[in-house]
Amino acid sequence: MARLVNAGGRALRAEILAVGSELLMPGRAETNAVFLTGRLLEVGIAVGARVTAADEPALLESAFRAALARADVVLATGGLGPTEDDLTREAAAAALGLRLRRDPGILEALRARFAGYGRVMAPVNEKQADVLEGAEVLPNARGTAPGLWLEVAGRVLILLPGPPREMEPMFDQHALPRLRARAGGTVLATRVLRIASMGESDVEQVVAPVYKQYGNPRTTILGGAGQTELHLTAEAASREAAEARLEELAARIRAVLPGRIFSEDGRELPEVVAALLRDRGLTLSVAESCTGGLLSARLTATAGASAFLERAYVTYSNRSKTELLGVPADLIASAGAVSEEVARAMAAGARRAAGTDIAVAITGIAGPDGGTAEKPVGLVFLAVEGAAGDRVRRALFPGDRERVRHQASQAALEMIRRGLLGLAPA
Repeated sequence: MARLVNAGGRALRAEILAVGSELLMPGRAETNAVFLTGRLLEVGIAVGARVTAADEPALLESAFRAALARADVVLATGGLGPTEDDLTREAAAAALGLRLRRDPGILEALRARFAGYGRVMAPVNEKQADVLEGAEVLPNARGTAPGLWLEVAGRVLILLPGPPREMEPMFDQHALPRLRARAGGTVLATRVLRIASMGESDVEQVVAPVYKQYGNPRTTILGGAGQTELHLTAEAASREAAEARLEELAARIRAVLPGRIFSEDGRELPEVVAALLRDRGLTLSVAESCTGGLLSARLTATAGASAFLERAYVTYSNRSKTELLGVPADLIASAGAVSEEVARAMAAGARRAAGTDIAVAITGIAGPDGGTAEKPVGLVFLAVEGAAGDRVRRALFPGDRERVRHQASQAALEMIRRGLLGLAPA
């Protein structure tokens, strides 16, 4: 989970409220907040919270009250349509104790828009002409729902339509320039430092004495499966000054985490490993058991994987390990399929069969069944052989089946990276 570990700074704070019961349904992603967060950061406005709320009057009113009490800028998307459950205007008015007025100019423009399509506007569309008392209208060139800009008690409230094709141009053209001026020229710059095969608490213990010396940049730690991220955000009067602040802190973090940071430019670990292999002109073969092809899939998701990935074996059964990789059956019988010995034999067999510079192998127990007291669920052995060194690692990964498999693939990638760079095993 993410934790804001040192707050502060002069940047304006924003909150984003996504309105719509449909956004809370399984499988439905809310993307407007991601777009707005990026745009706001460009002009020096930090987002403190993003909330998704159902189309319920009391709930929406409460959400507006809470956001307006905390933030300098509140942006709401959705709920500006003509139907009975489009309640954003009404909820915002209730939260602020303001009246809604029906704007005749908007009403006439709506009727003309429908007439242009040869249709008569239904009476329900008239509510889209309702405007918060004191608000300015933001025109919508791509739809029927205008946006609203309201300044009250030193804060800004912006109501935007939900469809991205309407919301994005409206925000960029009519809201962003005004917010840029309001932010006073402040620039926020961000950098993400990614670390593999090192837990969040372990990273925290090492870097906390460094980042706690800084109020600007601010540092957020995000822990995930097989990866920890340090998100640095600096505020300054110019992009150059903000980047200089970031580099000062990043350099000190690099010094206390030598060799552990694999990316500062947005790349994920498969991309980093792929680039190292391509740059060195090295070939790779992969032998996977418990990950079932996940490592190969992650590598081939990067463009140009054919330049380095020669062959991949999914040897899930003991028989396949013997027939395809030449792992002796008696070794499997004596040491077990999940063992250091078999992991080494799988890597050696894959490299020999494929004729590659490097081979990596993974064997383990992903669960939820199959574990014993001696070899519990989450136990994984990984081996690398060849131009990235000869290395083996025993790991016990927590979590469910999917999480164990992902962590195993991540650990294998990190073994290759560290081997290619001549770094000590993690």
